[in-house]
Amino acid sequence: MTKEYVKGDLPEKAAILQRDGETYAIAPHIPGGIIYPETLRKIADISEKYGAAALKVTSAQRIAIVGLKEEDLDAAWGELGMSPGAAIGLCVRSIKICPGTTFCKRGKQDSVGLGLKLDKKYHGMQLPSKFKMAVSGCPNSCSETSIKDLGIMGTAKGYNLTVGGSAGPSPRLGDLVAKGLSEEQVLDLVEKIINFYKGYGKPKRLGKVIDEIGLEKFKEEVGL
Repeated sequence: MTKEYVKGDLPEKAAILQRDGETYAIAPHIPGGIIYPETLRKIADISEKYGAAALKVTSAQRIAIVGLKEEDLDAAWGELGMSPGAAIGLCVRSIKICPGTTFCKRGKQDSVGLGLKLDKKYHGMQLPSKFKMAVSGCPNSCSETSIKDLGIMGTAKGYNLTVGGSAGPSPRLGDLVAKGLSEEQVLDLVEKIINFYKGYGKPKRLGKVIDEIGLEKFKEEVGL
């Protein structure tokens, strides 16, 4: 008797099985959710060519191409010429960024510039569990910094940093651990936090790690 083949996600093709059990969604990486007309046209043309059911703008500032056949995945990725967004797996997901001083009249800090630097360095990095980051340019926090593993919020006096936030089945607000940071200080502290988290090794979200060891111990470990 031959074993029945059961479909699932295809991480090697960055493809997520859809509810119909037959088709897949892929999500090209769009750093900061900033995209230009020619790229939008290319995504639309390729989606139409391969019979996608829909294009879904995701909460992580990606555009998911939904309803592709498995046999078309390689061709679609090849024609897109874009890297996949880190939508699945134990890694740093796409960094969520608000418009900041680049576009928004309320911006206090350059969330786009800082966020793109973080995205370039960390997006897709393998870690003990999934890890979400967000950068906002003002206290309105349109990128939802308080529910990210690492949230960076711009103020008139610099950036504030929160750690350990998450949504999902066990929501947790991030703990405020630093205020009034420069961009350079943020980058340095993010590196220390990532290195600590890598070294901790347990497959738990950062908030659960902080709850396990205590906030003061965490701050000591990362030099705060």
